[in-house]
Amino acid sequence: MSTRHIVIEVPEEILLAEKTDETAFARELRMLAAVKLYELGRLSSGRAAALAGLSRIEFLLALERYRVSPLEAEVRDLEAQNA
Repeated sequence: MSTRHIVIEVPEEILLAEKTDETAFARELRMLAAVKLYELGRLSSGRAAALAGLSRIEFLLALERYRVSPLEAEVRDLEAQNA
């Protein structure tokens, strides 16, 4: 799979306020983006996991930390089928 690089400018004050470095902050942004896109139904759990740099199982287990249900997409699909 090929990858693309996306550059996001982050003010240094943000890194200082978060008490983190660029690498850790970038990793957290990737995870937050993956979780939100999964939550919105825009990415499957497998693709969100790839964005986060995790295995699918690791990603699904990590969702609890962000208060997102790993079954949310499945519930949405069932609701759509019954509508």
